[in-house]
Amino acid sequence: MKSNENIKFYSDRSIRLFLGLALLLVSFQSCNKVKAEDKLDEKKAEKAAVKSISDLSIYNLPSQWTDQNNTDIEMVDLRGKVLVMVMIYTSCKAACPRLVADMRNIEQRIPAKIKDNVKFVLVSIDPSVDTPKRLKSFAIENKMEGDQWVFLRSSEENTREFAAVLAVNYKKISPLDFSHSNIISVFNAEGELAYQQEGLGVNSDETINKITLEAEKLN
Repeated sequence: MKSNENIKFYSDRSIRLFLGLALLLVSFQSCNKVKAEDKLDEKKAEKAAVKSISDLSIYNLPSQWTDQNNTDIEMVDLRGKVLVMVMIYTSCKAACPRLVADMRNIEQRIPAKIKDNVKFVLVSIDPSVDTPKRLKSFAIENKMEGDQWVFLRSSEENTREFAAVLAVNYKKISPLDFSHSNIISVFNAEGELAYQQEGLGVNSDETINKITLEAEKLN
């Protein structure tokens, strides 16, 4: 009788031990699965993280800007879009209206399928006059009110720095007038210069081709 009890004791003990080991194994596998999933999530997060900005990118500029809606932004906030940029001033009566017309013409001609990938940015070289309110009025006057249009102003120092990056020269020649370069620049989604169109009323076919090429990469 005692022998049977010992057999039962060891049998129960073995079962408990087996169940304990099985539970431990399941817990271990579950833990490893969670760790593996965590590592996978980390890798995905790393991959999705913003890759480093190249030395040639305008997004290295730390300057602060204000748009026509009185919203403060940095250039890097525009990252991920192809940028078509020009520097103007709203009181200009000579070259700037033609530059604005060229920008509108380019915007109208780019394919509809890529329009959401492109921003048209007009940067003021006369920030003392071109307040956000003035930029907003200018946008309305020129029928450039859609989300694709961005008007920016900053300090004189930031404006000069940005103009140098675009190879745009400008100089105040009277209380109301500037002489300035007439350049429309195209930047890829990483803020690297892709193309420049120089002059007024020039053929924009190559500019549009370059915008389309860069924007299609984002689809």
